[in-house]
Amino acid sequence: MDNINILNEVKSMENELLEMRRFLHQNAEIEFELTKTVEYVKTKLAEYGCEYSDCGKNGVVCLIGKKDSDKCFLLRADMDALPVREESKLEFACENGNMHACGHDMHTAMLLGAAKLLKLHEKELQGQVKLMFQPAEETLSGAKNMIDNGVLSNPEPQGALMIHVMAGLPMKTGTLFVSSGGVGAPAADYFTINIQGKGCHGSTPQQGIDALTIASRILLGLQEISARELGVSDEALLTIGSFHGGIAGNVIADTAVLQGTMRAYDDKIREQMKKRITEISEGIGTAYKGKVCVSFGSGCPTLKNDKELSVDVEKYLSELFESDMVINTEEIGARSSRSGGSEDFSYISHQVPSLMLALAAGEPEKGFQYPQHHPKVMFDERVLPIGTAAISFVAIKYLQCN
Repeated sequence: MDNINILNEVKSMENELLEMRRFLHQNAEIEFELTKTVEYVKTKLAEYGCEYSDCGKNGVVCLIGKKDSDKCFLLRADMDALPVREESKLEFACENGNMHACGHDMHTAMLLGAAKLLKLHEKELQGQVKLMFQPAEETLSGAKNMIDNGVLSNPEPQGALMIHVMAGLPMKTGTLFVSSGGVGAPAADYFTINIQGKGCHGSTPQQGIDALTIASRILLGLQEISARELGVSDEALLTIGSFHGGIAGNVIADTAVLQGTMRAYDDKIREQMKKRITEISEGIGTAYKGKVCVSFGSGCPTLKNDKELSVDVEKYLSELFESDMVINTEEIGARSSRSGGSEDFSYISHQVPSLMLALAAGEPEKGFQYPQHHPKVMFDERVLPIGTAAISFVAIKYLQCN
């Protein structure tokens, strides 16, 4: 397969890519509850003659290539949407209360396009490509579920790649950003702090233990982690985004709940923060005669980009596209190019040499001014063939060169 043929073949698939993306967008589903989405993915894979298997909770895996080869490269797409009511006014907008506000419908359509292309050229592949259609990325739990259910075995991939569309970037639409080696996205954890006090009438506060007071002190106390316990170079964030408690203005609240997230670019800092969140919260609870329970829910480690794979992918993509369309993040500054958003592909990156590839999908001055997760965000669909060609070509070249 030469470069020109790949680009021409993918270009001929443009209408089909649009159709797939729009169906997925209009039928957005969240977390692991992806009934329509998974059914559609399986239908398309079967249409292309691809064999697939279930993996965990609504994950799908497809292998294409030489079945007797141990060489394997993994391509991953996330399939889930967000519980956001869409305000884009697109003619194919989703009306069920969910929205593909992070572009996962774009990713899934691209991987389905790659499936079709790779299957057409299966005999030419120098190994196997494993396609990973993943649920529940937004809750940082889908990748781990698929790993626990064997996605990284039989065969074991020697390399892995994900792609993520980015709207609202002041960069030419279709520009590909190859992550340099090192940490590309922070570790993240969701946590809940349950406070148990003792309720009583507001006129006799001495008879109760005010859960709202405890919760307020905890909220303020946790801010000291960033302000006084971490240095300027530690690059960590802690957010309390939800505070609930109390039922009436004349009642001392007996319970309160705080919910938040924390992010860190260093896994040691991550563990330090988790430890201190628990110690500070429980300590304040004891000081004010209440009981506090801190629990950590879903989360993920840092995303590690493999330096050698970064060099190879940049070289492969430079063969396929014009040089100004492929940028290594080192060229724009590794720190300035990093997003504060976390990505559960990180679980894969801790077991397999991996790389995160970003794709500019809409310039602000051309009407794509809203960022990911915004109810009005839109993505430039012209990048669908670009992303499909990019991930397909990387897989083909990797198997040829390794």
